[in-house]
Amino acid sequence: MERLKDLKKLRGARTMGLFGILALLVLVVEFAISVENQSRQGVVTFVEGSAKKQKVQETEWANVYKNAAVTGGDRVRTMTESRAELELAKLDKIRMAPKTTIDILKLYEETKEQVRESKIVLQSGDLWANVAKKSDNMRFSIGTPVAAAAITGTTLRLNVAQDSSAEVKVYNGEVVLTNAPESKTVVPKSLQPMQVPGPYQVPGPREVSIEEWALIVKSMQKVKVDKNGKVTSSGQFAQTDADEQSDWVKWNLAMDKKQE
Repeated sequence: MERLKDLKKLRGARTMGLFGILALLVLVVEFAISVENQSRQGVVTFVEGSAKKQKVQETEWANVYKNAAVTGGDRVRTMTESRAELELAKLDKIRMAPKTTIDILKLYEETKEQVRESKIVLQSGDLWANVAKKSDNMRFSIGTPVAAAAITGTTLRLNVAQDSSAEVKVYNGEVVLTNAPESKTVVPKSLQPMQVPGPYQVPGPREVSIEEWALIVKSMQKVKVDKNGKVTSSGQFAQTDADEQSDWVKWNLAMDKKQE
């Protein structure tokens, strides 16, 4: 009888041990999923004034406060006399000037080629980006209605005017700026537009284009692109320029230095 009781106790202990192992495995999996989800999202680290967000395909806006999460599919907007900073996957900083709207299309999402890809589109306003250097299996781009910039290890400022024209200024590093559709490869030149034979139909809302170009924009260089996606000016800029004395630029430079 005593031996039977001992066997039952042993079996019970083994069962409890098995459940304990299974519970531990569940916790490990849940932790791994949590870490993965955190690596694919961002957080609002600063709000001055008022900011809002919505899903790109929805109509309802929600107020955004410090420590609010943002992820792929979110649209974020700052209101008048407001600004905000987003930290993406603890790697990259995106700052939004007053009356700025961005669409976070992708945030560190893995592609079929096993590349972790992030895509942000600046619809209107002024954006400052401090993007960490990326490995070969990571891509980070910030687009506008007329052009897109592939970014790695770069500090830049991007502005989209009401007529959809855009200007990019690179403070550190370099970007590849192009108006070519994603499906087309254009070899970039350093601040020299490259013409590609055409016309041909390109994806998206644009009409037939006869010129696709790509530029390498390096430190302290700027490029302006009109509403039709054509480069209207390019060249150097200096920290002594009147535009570089604005509160927006000085605040961003101070924030970058503080966060080094």
